[in-house]
Amino acid sequence: MKTTKYILAFLIGIAMLISCNKGIDPIAYVAPGADQAAPVVVVSYPAEGQKIQVPTLLASVNIQFVVTDDIELKSVSVIMDGTELTSYSSFKDYRRAVKSYLYDKVSNGAHILTIKATDLSGKVTNKVINFEKKPPYVPVFSGEIFYMPFDGDYGEKVSFVDATKVGVPGFAGQALKGLNSYAGATDSYITFPAASLKNAEFSAAFWYKLNATPDRAGILVMSPSGAANFDASRTKGFRLFREASANGQTIKLNAGSGGSESWFDGGAAASIKQTGQWVHVAFTISGSECVVYLNGVAVSRGAFSGIDWTGVDALSIGSGAPNFKDWGHLSDNSFIDELRIFNRALNPSDIQAIIQYDSPYTPKYSGEVFYMPFEDNYKELNSNTAAAKVGSPDFAAGKKGQAYAGATDSYITFPTTNLVKTSQFSAVFWTKVNATPDRAGIICISPSGAANFDASRTKGIRIFREASGTSQRYKSNVGFGASESWNDGGLIDPALGEWTHVAITVSDTESSIYINGELTRPASTFTGGIDWTGCTSLTIGSGAPNFIDWGHLSDLSLIDELRIFNKALTQAEVQTIWNDEK
Repeated sequence: MKTTKYILAFLIGIAMLISCNKGIDPIAYVAPGADQAAPVVVVSYPAEGQKIQVPTLLASVNIQFVVTDDIELKSVSVIMDGTELTSYSSFKDYRRAVKSYLYDKVSNGAHILTIKATDLSGKVTNKVINFEKKPPYVPVFSGEIFYMPFDGDYGEKVSFVDATKVGVPGFAGQALKGLNSYAGATDSYITFPAASLKNAEFSAAFWYKLNATPDRAGILVMSPSGAANFDASRTKGFRLFREASANGQTIKLNAGSGGSESWFDGGAAASIKQTGQWVHVAFTISGSECVVYLNGVAVSRGAFSGIDWTGVDALSIGSGAPNFKDWGHLSDNSFIDELRIFNRALNPSDIQAIIQYDSPYTPKYSGEVFYMPFEDNYKELNSNTAAAKVGSPDFAAGKKGQAYAGATDSYITFPTTNLVKTSQFSAVFWTKVNATPDRAGIICISPSGAANFDASRTKGIRIFREASGTSQRYKSNVGFGASESWNDGGLIDPALGEWTHVAITVSDTESSIYINGELTRPASTFTGGIDWTGCTSLTIGSGAPNFIDWGHLSDLSLIDELRIFNKALTQAEVQTIWNDEK
């Protein structure tokens, strides 16, 4: 009986074993092969060059990495600034280790993280990551209350509050500044609490790289939640968005003052195209007007009686959702970088300062040492230095953005430190001529305190205009030490009311004047190049204070896009600049 029972139990066990293995391939031995490769280490956090900012003296960093080997891992060490924090020598998967290690004593300053991986044959890989722990962010600009650089996270650096992620927004893997930027995705965006942002005045500034698909989208929106209807919701908060137009994508602003709404649509001037270039976008809201800027130029402005924040509880970044969904202004697949918000209405100079801070000007042309675009300020961008104002010069609509507008007994001056280092010189600019007065100084670098007027003209350069019939003739006078040289240049008809490109070039042997890229007459020849003795100041918009004889005083014309070079431009170079800007 016992024998029968044991035989039955054995047969049942065999049956169960066969049943359990049914459908499963048997395990076969595979030879490991030769150990040929060193371990591979991939660190996902922190990233190379990352700058970590937290409001504490010491930061916690969750070090995350993956190590793989072709045969078998022996050990992995985590080393910070030369000190081993931890090590691993046993692995569930002997060819792959997925690890994270929280280190909570990262101090301010630069740090070197090393992940050291060793395989069984002794091959070693050291993966080195350089990163930095920075002190808490200090606002750079007056009134700045919000700064989000998008360097791998959605943290706001003034409050140290993280935005809330909706959907799957990402990072672009590129940036105007820093390590990364926001990358939009379908049905995705981030939100931030509105409480600290709802002030009587409001400005926002950011860099934007357009993805024109979809053909419309919300960009920054602070709109009331739970409004009874869409029309009523637009009487509160604001909505910055884009829509397709014949000129590309037009950036528009809608703002609510409580009882009504206002639209700010600059049309073609406010449009951008998908060129792969970063564009600076800013807008300001005050108690009297709203203004939209592209690359520092006002493209739309209008009267506004002040914003009403009733019912606004969140800022949406990268979409009109959840509170501005009508008309299809949903998620934006574009890139956004360096987003700043202010509790005041920025002026044009403020916006130029932000642009210069984020993206310092780089000379566009060979030999360029001076560039003044006159965008509502007199700042020279190579040196980031403002000219001094004499009298009451102003600004007007320019060839590009704004332009210098001359006024009686008025001009601006600038130090010649970087302009008088070579004996060659060129200046190019656009002008819209005002023939009254009938003669004026335009650009003058003339010696101060010269004993007499004739002697003063043997140094420096004077660019001016004089009446010639109904036209204005553009001239130059160059001093090369022992004597002077005159070039009577070409004519511009003021009656046309057109923007004209003027270029003056001076080499060591000749001077030339070009109008709209064309040489106006044979070059004037001399020997020796410009003598800069005693020339300490550049004057723009007048011959004063050092070239006042013969009445070459203030010019009431418009001047725009002034560039100065430390060499004599060729005609081809002059034409390149003219073609770039015309």
